Amino acid sequence: MEANTQLNERRLADAWAELHNHATNGNPLQADAYRMAFADPEFLFRRETRGIRFQLEMLKPDLGQTEQGIENTIVVFGSARFMAPEDAAQALTAAEATGDATQIARAKLAVRNARHYDLARQFAQLVAAYSERQRPADRLYICTGGGPGIMEAANRGAHEVGAPNVGLNIALPHEQSGNRYITPSLSFKFHYFALRKMHFMMRAKALVAFPGGFGTLDELFEVLTLVQTGKAKPVPIVLCGTDYWKRLINFDVLVEEGTISAQDLKLFHYTDDPQEAWDLIRAFYQL
Repeated sequence: MEANTQLNERRLADAWAELHNHATNGNPLQADAYRMAFADPEFLFRRETRGIRFQLEMLKPDLGQTEQGIENTIVVFGSARFMAPEDAAQALTAAEATGDATQIARAKLAVRNARHYDLARQFAQLVAAYSERQRPADRLYICTGGGPGIMEAANRGAHEVGAPNVGLNIALPHEQSGNRYITPSLSFKFHYFALRKMHFMMRAKALVAFPGGFGTLDELFEVLTLVQTGKAKPVPIVLCGTDYWKRLINFDVLVEEGTISAQDLKLFHYTDDPQEAWDLIRAFYQL
């Protein structure tokens, strides 16, 4: 039997091994029985202490944001693969120089999708510009998953207005670092997807989802489910990129088959305009 199909093989990434993979020197930390428990990394990364790590991963970003006055956020989701327009244009020029049809087609797609990057950046600028004029308690801060693509675009838009912004990054086998536009003291890294998603919702006053892949869909449906079931208070949920979302998901089928009610379709809105997305949020809260 192949090693990756063993019945008893662990299916969750090992946090201790992950720490080793991301260490700059690659030297493992050695066990030390005399070291106090809370100062013993090897002990804290045992399978049996996973619950403690849950608590720490919940607490650290919460305290960090509270101390910096981050109480209300607008969470922006979307593909990590979309490029900034200027980068996409350069990639197309390079691809055309090769004459390779596959590379050219891929680069042209990147140029087309770069508009979503630009729209996310514009949306974040609108939010940040408004918030900078408000008293601290009434400000809304852009929060993303902290990676590249749409996440970078939203952090970049807030950064360009001079507004603090949040990045909730995740440690992945292919190392993903926080993008350079996140406020450094608000750039947090998670091991557990579940804790990261909970942090998205803890302060979220709205969700704005641009076109994306599995991760974006996971986060979108998490929020939709929480609101639909009453586990979270209603918030504006805006799907930016009408054609993409309507081609990807036929929500009407769910109504026709009786798996959701027609009323559930009112949980979210479509738009292609950053200003309209912001106006929907402002109208919801009567800002």
